[in-house]
Amino acid sequence: MSWLWTTEDMIAAMAGRPFGTLPEGITGISIDSRSIAPGEAFFAIKGDRVDGHDYASMAMANGAALLVVSEARLPAMGRLTVPMIVVEDVLAALGRLGLASRERSQARIIAVTGSVGKTTTKEMLRHVLSPSGKVHASVASFNNHWGVPLTLARMPGDTDYGVFEVGMNHPGEIRPLVAMIRPDVAVITTIAPAHLGNFKSIKEIAAAKAEIFEGLEPGGHVVLNRDNDQFNFLDRTAQSLGIQHIHSFGQHAKAEFRLAEFNGSDENSTLWLTIGGETLEVAIGAPGRHIAENALAALGVVRIVGADMEKAIEALATLKPEKGRGKRHRLSIGNGSFTLIDESYNANPASMRAAIALLAASEPTGRGRRIAVLGDMLEMGEYAQKVHSDLAVPLLAAGIEHVWLTGAEMAALKESLPESVHVEYRENTRELTDYVLDSVVPGDVFMVKSSLGIGFGKIVAALLDKFPPFSDTQREL
Repeated sequence: MSWLWTTEDMIAAMAGRPFGTLPEGITGISIDSRSIAPGEAFFAIKGDRVDGHDYASMAMANGAALLVVSEARLPAMGRLTVPMIVVEDVLAALGRLGLASRERSQARIIAVTGSVGKTTTKEMLRHVLSPSGKVHASVASFNNHWGVPLTLARMPGDTDYGVFEVGMNHPGEIRPLVAMIRPDVAVITTIAPAHLGNFKSIKEIAAAKAEIFEGLEPGGHVVLNRDNDQFNFLDRTAQSLGIQHIHSFGQHAKAEFRLAEFNGSDENSTLWLTIGGETLEVAIGAPGRHIAENALAALGVVRIVGADMEKAIEALATLKPEKGRGKRHRLSIGNGSFTLIDESYNANPASMRAAIALLAASEPTGRGRRIAVLGDMLEMGEYAQKVHSDLAVPLLAAGIEHVWLTGAEMAALKESLPESVHVEYRENTRELTDYVLDSVVPGDVFMVKSSLGIGFGKIVAALLDKFPPFSDTQREL
């Protein structure tokens, strides 16, 4: 049996004590009692809303090999017969196990942050590095104070490439995470006004993202977006920390990994990458210029870590957008079909503009319309009214004539759009969902986007539930 961890090593790393008869080892780690697999360890983390200790019996019923529980809650666990490792604090113990995982690893470690494109770039790196070795990467957007140690602790000892996403909402949040990850390569995708309500300026956001440099391994590499206005600040910050290997990507003439040309369609795209004096044609199985820009960073990392560039480029041709991040659905309606672009995962001004450009590049059929279904961008603070109102500019430039809205902040966009744009505004997501379901016609292209807290995933789910997938073997009338 190949263990992720032996229980002996777990106890030593976490400074825990055994309780009951422990198995020799575990095959995985879970913090969700519903999805735990037989043979895995369940860490009973106390979160903001729920306490994992309350779900220990469910974890045991679903096949947990052992539980990691806190000393304070042990008396309440007395009726459970499953073996346990007892610690003072479960989340802190998970962090110590993550540190032990990093210590034992010989992998090349890559950390990705940025205001936009973190998860997409992380998934792209997983995709392009896989032909060159065993890749371990964050699940979904596990990029915070529990997601990073969990991802580290789950990293197998024989990993060749570890890819970690690092997020933040406030200054100081990246610093402890990157101290755990200790990356060989740190990527900042871009700096944009995300979580602007928690910062005084874009410069403050850039400074918070630059915390990723502080955990870089000696001799490590930094990859920066040369097209971003904050490039010079980030470059100087990295240099001030003694980092010698600073790379850049983008369309800028001085970018090391340069976008020489881009050609996109509504289903995929092609870019020409100039790297090391050579120009390479790269086909990507996903649309959007922003995706191509992320690909520049990913291929730059491939070059830096010495992975197989040819195989990485081949892999990009099979890349598909993730759920909530540009995934397309062609759905049947009557004798025809319509297209749904699912951008429902999250939103800030930069990602909104990228999604609007994606909609603009998509062609309706017949009497179909391009429709932007938009909800509030959260955490914009005093800038909220302005950043929502400003979305009128890219919508009008893209020729989007149908804009359907909900949310208190989106009222500012409603007022900013001229009468030439057909605007529908509803008070809440449920009312807008009902309107969307009743108003779709064959040939439409919908792009659905909002911050996660607005719940636009419900609009996507309702459309997928009501309208079946359109098969390529069907013939539209």
